[in-house]
Amino acid sequence: MTDQQTRADETPEKKEGSLWRFLIGLAIFAWILRSFIVAPFSIPSGSMLPTMMIGDYLFVAKWPYGYSRYSFPLQIPSFDGRVLENVPERGDVVVFRPPGQEDVDFVKRVIGLPGDTIEVRMGTVILNGKPIPKQRLANFAMPISENSPCRVVGNAVPQVRSLEDGTEACLYPAYRETLPGGRSYVVLDQVNTPAADTYGPITVPAGHVFLMGDNRDDSLDSRFSPFQGGIGFVPIENLVGRAIGNFWSTDGSANYLLPWTWLTALRPGRIGVGYGG
Repeated sequence: MTDQQTRADETPEKKEGSLWRFLIGLAIFAWILRSFIVAPFSIPSGSMLPTMMIGDYLFVAKWPYGYSRYSFPLQIPSFDGRVLENVPERGDVVVFRPPGQEDVDFVKRVIGLPGDTIEVRMGTVILNGKPIPKQRLANFAMPISENSPCRVVGNAVPQVRSLEDGTEACLYPAYRETLPGGRSYVVLDQVNTPAADTYGPITVPAGHVFLMGDNRDDSLDSRFSPFQGGIGFVPIENLVGRAIGNFWSTDGSANYLLPWTWLTALRPGRIGVGYGG
């Protein structure tokens, strides 16, 4: 049989069937990839500055903590508990679904594990009775853009500096925290606010973690109960995965109808930024 005869035997119905098989196979592959290996997420707020910026797009690893219903798109299949469960490490940046808001993805940093005692005094985190070392750094200069305004909280005064390229940056007081074991990261502490800088001491219950945003004065995290707009203690079951790094970042100036603006809005220095672990 010649190639011409073979192609002639391919009826429109057979071609349509092949297309559907391909599409179904592609959908199954995408579901497996997003459910068990890695999934993309975007950053909509500045609560994790300076680690994450609004407009960052990142990959989240699904396997480090095992799998629950929150690992799967639309929470299908739905089941209680977690399979192959692993407890996060202090310092991990995690994506999760807070209790009562299970249809929304949040991202914060793990500070306290089950059984840990957490306290905050004058902005210093006290873990199991010992203050986490906090070293003052040079101010963090965040380039101001359409999706990253110079936002401050409380009675903090905005500080703006001109950059060499003619743009402006918002300055935030920055500190390096170092957890037991040596893991460290940079946090922002804009001003002393009693609501955010005074907490506890409280012990993290079994099966839960205590999470904080790196932008300490602008993060409704585990220091605040759901009744205060926060998230409280988060069950390990509600973890979606661990943030591993950026694959794209935009300053918000792109127009979807103008493809060349996708590149002019790109923040290349943010691509490839990892979150440790």
